[in-house]
Amino acid sequence: MIKKIGMGIVSMILALALSACASDSEENEPDKNNDMNSNSEESMEIDHSKMNHSGSDEVPESLKEAENPTYKVGSQAILETDHMEGMKGAEATIVGAYETTAYVVSYTPTTGGERVENHKWVIHEEIEDAGDETFKPGTEAIINADHMEGMKGATAEIDSAEATTVYMVDYTPTNGGEEVKNHKWVTESELSTK
Repeated sequence: MIKKIGMGIVSMILALALSACASDSEENEPDKNNDMNSNSEESMEIDHSKMNHSGSDEVPESLKEAENPTYKVGSQAILETDHMEGMKGAEATIVGAYETTAYVVSYTPTTGGERVENHKWVIHEEIEDAGDETFKPGTEAIINADHMEGMKGATAEIDSAEATTVYMVDYTPTNGGEEVKNHKWVTESELSTK
């Protein structure tokens, strides 16, 4: 009888220990949904899990609407870029079209963490005290956009600049999930005709 009670107690302790180990490993395991193809070169540069998938339709006051954009507001186009998982190949509705300079930037988030390399896109009007001149690669500037957590107020290095039409789009990811509203920004070269 004592042997049976002893074995029961040992079994309970062993079961508790194993369940504690299992929950510890689950807590310490990275979130696979946010890992987004961690082996790809681009995702190692940018952790898009902190990107604001949907956003406001507000744009900077000084941003000029495109007079004759290739993709008109209300029309559909196919996304040919993969800023975020499920974007490439998705059908997008054009919400806004604007003439500006789009920048690829690298910056360290104000919230801490690893430096974000080659983020696409921050537009000229989203840079503090931008003025009329295009920023040259290598220039440092403060970002006023909040496309990603820790972006607003960060000091960025301009990696490249492109005078283009930028589009704000709504789309449903190809991998399922909720519709993304007012995604900022995609450039004309990142879209194709439906």
